[in-house]
Amino acid sequence: MNVASILKEKGHTLVSAKPADTIADVCRLLSQHGIGAVLVLTPHGGIAGILSERDIVRGLSRHGAEILARSADSIMTRNVLVCSPSDTVEDVMHLMTARRIRHLPVVEGGQLAGMISIGDVVKRHIAHTEMEAEALRQYIATG
Repeated sequence: MNVASILKEKGHTLVSAKPADTIADVCRLLSQHGIGAVLVLTPHGGIAGILSERDIVRGLSRHGAEILARSADSIMTRNVLVCSPSDTVEDVMHLMTARRIRHLPVVEGGQLAGMISIGDVVKRHIAHTEMEAEALRQYIATG
């Protein structure tokens, strides 16, 4: 069970912003797509940072409503942790829990392949656990 299996089910669609987009623009993106974070991409498609609801709340707390007119790169998280499609669900779950992050970009061969959330990881983990439990029930019933 790995990240590739999550992306296969979820898809590779990615919502992103540009560094110069305003925080208000990013808030609209988050709301329109029902998501909690966007990747901020360079003009060449590289990861400049990630901007989450949590970053926006911190910005509002520090700067008030004026933060909405500032650029995404003014409050985004710049040191973005990433994972690869071959990483296991357990590994990314531990990483996300230990680092208290809810979104991980997926990078393969230096190229952005998608993004997963803690919700995606937990959903996949639960499905796998239920499948294992059913297999055990079947084994016991036939034994």
